[in-house]
Amino acid sequence: MTSSVSKGCFVFKPSVKKRRKTPTVEDYFTHGSEDTENSKLRFRNCQTLWDQMKADTELLQDELNRKILDSLLAFIRKNVSTFQRGTDDWASRMRAHEIPTAALVLGVNVPDHDMTFQSLSDQLQQSVTPFVVSVQATECAALNHMIQRVLERLMGTTVSVDDEEEPERCSTNVNQKRVHCSLITLCNWYKTVTKIAASGTPGKKRTSVGKDMQQHPPIVVIFKDLEAFNPRVLQDFILICSRYVEQLPLMFVFGIATSPSTIQHMLPHSVSSLLGIELFQSLSCTQHLASIIDKVILTYQFPFKPSGKVLQVLVSIFLYHDFSVRNFIKGLQLALLEHFHSQPLSVLCCKKEEALVHATELSPRDVERLQQLPSFMRYVEEQGPQEQVELLTSDDHVKEVCQKLLKDLHKYHKNYYPILRCLHVLTASLPKYPLGKQIRELHICCLEKNVWENEEYASAMQLLRMMAKDELTSALQKCAEILKHGKAKKMRAALLQLDNLLAKFEQPDDVAAAENVAGEDLTSQGKGRQKKTDLFQLQKTLLEMKKSRRTKKMSHFEILRDQALEFIDSLVRSHLAPPESQPLYEVCYYSSSAVLRRHLNATPRTSIQTALSNPYHYLKNENLRAEDGTVSNAAPDICIVYKLHLECGRLINLYDWLEAYATVVSAAEGKDPDSADFGKVDELKHARFIQAVSELEFLGFIKSTKQKTDHVSRLTWGGC
Repeated sequence: MTSSVSKGCFVFKPSVKKRRKTPTVEDYFTHGSEDTENSKLRFRNCQTLWDQMKADTELLQDELNRKILDSLLAFIRKNVSTFQRGTDDWASRMRAHEIPTAALVLGVNVPDHDMTFQSLSDQLQQSVTPFVVSVQATECAALNHMIQRVLERLMGTTVSVDDEEEPERCSTNVNQKRVHCSLITLCNWYKTVTKIAASGTPGKKRTSVGKDMQQHPPIVVIFKDLEAFNPRVLQDFILICSRYVEQLPLMFVFGIATSPSTIQHMLPHSVSSLLGIELFQSLSCTQHLASIIDKVILTYQFPFKPSGKVLQVLVSIFLYHDFSVRNFIKGLQLALLEHFHSQPLSVLCCKKEEALVHATELSPRDVERLQQLPSFMRYVEEQGPQEQVELLTSDDHVKEVCQKLLKDLHKYHKNYYPILRCLHVLTASLPKYPLGKQIRELHICCLEKNVWENEEYASAMQLLRMMAKDELTSALQKCAEILKHGKAKKMRAALLQLDNLLAKFEQPDDVAAAENVAGEDLTSQGKGRQKKTDLFQLQKTLLEMKKSRRTKKMSHFEILRDQALEFIDSLVRSHLAPPESQPLYEVCYYSSSAVLRRHLNATPRTSIQTALSNPYHYLKNENLRAEDGTVSNAAPDICIVYKLHLECGRLINLYDWLEAYATVVSAAEGKDPDSADFGKVDELKHARFIQAVSELEFLGFIKSTKQKTDHVSRLTWGGC
């Protein structure tokens, strides 16, 4: 009923609320695509493939960290007994005056440290102690701040640093309990908590001690970034904690990025002597990266492959920027996403059985894309005239040939990686590493061009001919172990030939040496009976004798060595051809290294100049669209000020700059150019101009100068 004595406004709400649909990741992936079904299938393939790669990398990272984490847990468990009461061990009582400290050297791959410390913290809370706290240097600028962070995270309550501030804070948090910031408070809290846990009284979940834990579980304080801490603050904290070591079972974990000598540089002997330090060295980031590449890239199980240039970009960012394996995996994920999004034929980038099914379901548009691939066009050119006509006119025939080529591509990968590992095993220990010390270097070299055409390959073969028998035999045995895991028929045949060669290496060479001597005697007797009838024949005989004296007689090992190297060379030439030699390699290989570099290896200066000179590039606002070399008058103030400063010389007059800015802003406000207020500088425009100039100075484009008080000088010269 809407009738009323007084006037009013009646609102009728709809019975069913229409909720706005939130776009999903798949919607962003398929947005703007011509073939929606193809895009959805590509997205599912991409998601499935990434889930498998992510699961394998996480499992590998857990295995790599398990050894160092197990050592840390064993160290902490060993020191737990020191804090138990009633021990008569003199050494234990002496060690009780020291704070057990684990110096964990993780390397300079700082972005990966959080994962390691999180895993350590979780395992400590599950099996050793519930009292684990992590602190960083950014939140511990002063001693009271450090103690406050430790107490708050252990006790789960607000800790007051200064008594004078307490009344003000209590007015806002009346119902929250507050305690004083001191280690005495922590001692009293710890005694209360452990007494409650020992008596079996139910308490909070965060302070409950498991049955498998000790009666006095330790308090573990993790310093994630030791180098960044203020040395004085750290020294004072250790000195204070050392006075309560008999009341509190404290333990420290130092996260070190550079070198263990950092502890000596930061802590004097009087402080470091209070710590019982034990060193733990984690796996180096380069070894970790090698394991990730071996697990994810150097395998035929994952059909997606980065090209040589793409892999070089990812490795370069790792080596020259952050040493972060996590960022390397993120870059690989970006390459995977870009490949499936930009390449419609990536619908075939999946397992062999699924790819063969998808090949039979290609649309006419996909068949046309297939025919336009450079590798497929080269394949067509190599066929006969009748076959070329079929491949260019019949879609069904193209699908049949596509299935055959996909099978060949999978066979290529099955043969490629075992031979790559064999070549790496043979050449990784050579002097100066002609083909690289890491297998990724050899892999990139093989991806770019025929590896046997490089001078380094010829140099490696020469060095292999100089190896001793035991070294060469050991390397060939490692190659045999690699070929045993090969799934292709050609790898089994190669393994059989290699086993035969290894068997010959183990045989004694007495019989072969006797046969060589007998053959030489027969040859010399034949030459001796030959009549030297003329000068030409005499000259020829003398040259042969001279050559025979220069040529050293080959031993049985040298003959077998040459046979083995020829065998390896034949495998390399047969199976290590670059991917470009395989038809349809574009389906699996992502080669847009420039796109990847632009996303991952951004240049801040270029990005800032692009944003200031062309704000539409990032904001995508149609009002900001302008012709090249100009800027819209509706652009942000800093963009207008930046564009105007490009028109000035080395010194910029601030008043003239302000007048030009006011003119542009007045035009943006739609004022009449002939009016008296057009271009007038009011307080608001003046304040906006000052703020824009300050931001431009902060970005490093201008600075104040002493030459003229009403001028600023440019720090950049020329256009953007």
